[in-house]
Amino acid sequence: MTDRPKARVAEALAALTRGGPLEAAYHADAVLHASWPWGALSGAGLADFWAGLTAAFPDAERRDLIRIAGTNRDDPRFAGPRAPHLVACLGIVQGTFRAPLLGLPPTGGVVHLRLAEAHWLDGDRIRESHLILDLVDFLDQIGLSPLPRSFGAPGLWPGPATGDGLRPDGAAPAGADALDTVLAMHGALQSFDGRNLDSMPHADHWTEDFMYYAAGGIGMARGLEGFRAHHQIPFLRAFPDRRSEGHFIRLADGPYAVTGGVVTGTHSGPWLGMTATGRTARLPVFDFYRLEGDRIAENWLPADVAGCAAGLGNDLLARARHYAGAPDRAL
Repeated sequence: MTDRPKARVAEALAALTRGGPLEAAYHADAVLHASWPWGALSGAGLADFWAGLTAAFPDAERRDLIRIAGTNRDDPRFAGPRAPHLVACLGIVQGTFRAPLLGLPPTGGVVHLRLAEAHWLDGDRIRESHLILDLVDFLDQIGLSPLPRSFGAPGLWPGPATGDGLRPDGAAPAGADALDTVLAMHGALQSFDGRNLDSMPHADHWTEDFMYYAAGGIGMARGLEGFRAHHQIPFLRAFPDRRSEGHFIRLADGPYAVTGGVVTGTHSGPWLGMTATGRTARLPVFDFYRLEGDRIAENWLPADVAGCAAGLGNDLLARARHYAGAPDRAL
């Protein structure tokens, strides 16, 4: 790995966003694990993905809010291959929506496409990437929202309150290990007894007025009361047996940490306007955290809500295309 991994990833992705050559950023056999509806992409599929984005947003620019890197700590629950080190990014691609994307008509106006990524930089090029694009938030921006109004507040996520989310290469570590705090909080969440929210003793891991920025369909909340009301209670009612398949990414960089994986659960109650199906849901997520000392002050939760909905039989893109005047005309 290069001695400037964060800078190299930033340069490579900025060039790709402007239509630069794929081979300057990726190894020839690189794989991109993208959110629904794209899936795992390599070769021509990877090239088509970037060509589609640059055609839709020809004046696009990246604006990263958080960029961190580090050794990828192990998670024994995760069964797949594991990158030894990763660069993780949270931000937006911003530009004018000028050509169709996923069958959706362009608006001619500015949009910001929220994204979360993890990249294995092997040498000076990317070997493997994970990417979540927030399609629910995007559909809301272009006036084709396929879900009811979110319980949490919608809108553009702000960057870290401290303005230091773009961690430079070679930055000094923080005094406390941010990832240890995050994993302790996760452990507390796993102690749910199925009845009482207080059976999960995670409150001591957060600041009093922490901010929680969740994906489109869920929205933003503040403090433990807001987190419980707008996200935790609706999610537990919908997926009372929720569990993690393990993290493919676990790393810390100063006061920042990130985890990412898939949450599964039986769809036992309504969620985001979707009636219970009894199916097993799969929700790919990232969690980016900023800590103050040994407490979490901010948490960004990019999630593939549209992909989870598709697995439950709700094609949100098809619904949005119907709203735009292009309904399905065959079974």
